[in-house]
Amino acid sequence: MKKILVLNGPNLNLLGKREPTIYGNNTLDYLIEDLKKTAASYGAVTEAFQSNHEGDLIDQIHHAEEENYTGIILNPGAFTHYSYAIRDAIASVNVPVVEVHISNVHARESFRRESVTAPVTVGQIVGFGFFGYELALKALLEYIKRGE
Repeated sequence: MKKILVLNGPNLNLLGKREPTIYGNNTLDYLIEDLKKTAASYGAVTEAFQSNHEGDLIDQIHHAEEENYTGIILNPGAFTHYSYAIRDAIASVNVPVVEVHISNVHARESFRRESVTAPVTVGQIVGFGFFGYELALKALLEYIKRGE
């Protein structure tokens, strides 16, 4: 059974409250439960972790191999644009990562348009709301399947 780690970065714990015109009205708990059901329908399991602290996310990425995760779905939040430490953590593990963003970061403020983490991931999905996580899950599972 495929085991997928779902990592969410800073401020994503405020989903449902934070800028609902951009991020919608549903909560992070709703997103995680919905993704868990979707994963089960594909014969996979997801485990989720959210932190507002860069080092906590890095630790989770580092432990992904020893915890036997087959892939990571990562929404680094604002760390996307400047965290070379998270970028290096992704590059240092042998676990495929798909970067996901709820909003279309390329259609927002100019500082959001560059991702320092995307170049070390297997792909990036942006702008599809919570459905982007399902797309990321499907893409990641297909990527893993093709690599076996």
